[in-house]
Amino acid sequence: MKSKFEYNPVALENLQIKDPSILDRLIDTESVRQGNLKRERAKVDKRMTLKEAVAEYVSDGDIYADSGFSYVRTPLQALFEVMRQGKKGLQGIGSPNTNHSYGIPYGVFSYSHNSYLGAEMRGTDRSYSISVQQKKVDILSEWSHGAMALGFKAAQIGAPYLASKSMLASDMINHNPYVKVVDNPFKKDKDPVCLVPALHPDVVFIHVQQADKYGNARIYGPSVNDIALASACRKVIITAEEIVPESDLRNNTGGNIIPFMFVDAVVDLPFGAAPGNCPGHYYWSREFWEWGIRITLSGKSDEARDSFWNYWVFDCKDQLEFVEKLGGVRWIEQHRKLEKASNLTYEDDGVDFSYTSVIPKWD
Repeated sequence: MKSKFEYNPVALENLQIKDPSILDRLIDTESVRQGNLKRERAKVDKRMTLKEAVAEYVSDGDIYADSGFSYVRTPLQALFEVMRQGKKGLQGIGSPNTNHSYGIPYGVFSYSHNSYLGAEMRGTDRSYSISVQQKKVDILSEWSHGAMALGFKAAQIGAPYLASKSMLASDMINHNPYVKVVDNPFKKDKDPVCLVPALHPDVVFIHVQQADKYGNARIYGPSVNDIALASACRKVIITAEEIVPESDLRNNTGGNIIPFMFVDAVVDLPFGAAPGNCPGHYYWSREFWEWGIRITLSGKSDEARDSFWNYWVFDCKDQLEFVEKLGGVRWIEQHRKLEKASNLTYEDDGVDFSYTSVIPKWD
């Protein structure tokens, strides 16, 4: 199939991309514009279950954006439902792009727009490296965090591209088909800059602390790239710790940063970021991530990996069952205190931040 765009030929060769048309959809701004013209502008009740949202809005082959930051307010339970429903051939993109790695062994993700992968303070994701070496996933582009964020920002503001110095001093330029290096036209002397095109993933789940039934959403803590992603993506699903009345968002405007007209669906999903951190609600489950790195992300055995994901994902029907496996109401109460104490909104004198393994069977 013939590509609609011109790509960096050195990067195409280095990444061994034989059919560049697979790259087109990410920067096809015109198709996004046409889709946005057809969006519903009326206030409509968009609530549905997570199962319904994944079934309706995630299609095989979609460009799936990771939101939040690694394990901070990241819609992990939405990703787990994507895995449970057996979606196939997705392209993973995000800054960072940590979590798409989990679905690679099951064919959920076949392509990667690569940035950082790993669990903060727990280690790197060796299983991803093994997947690349074994050709279980193909890298379509390499990015710095800053450059990818500029791509989402360009999409948000309607610019065809933004200029930056990011990536110029690295070999990522030779492994990214999208970016182009030109001379700054405003300077007489040679001054190379990197042009980063507007990036438009197909679908993103954004986990928030509060949203109304129409899709207006409130975020506490760092928004990372989520404001830009909400306007850059073709399909936007909000998962929320709480669904609040529209009047609450109107009367208390702090943190209201995603407007309803960008949103396709709203999911009432308490603990939707577990086992990660949701600012103001619960601390991250450090034991889960430590075991995840040691067992499934170490790449040491397919049997251990499958046992881990079967227990935590495929044998769980929803996020509440997942939290029960973490420790149920005791886990909730402990991690509520840890989250508040870590932000100095709870008396931290006497709060114990130590932890022990919750799954010794994998030792």
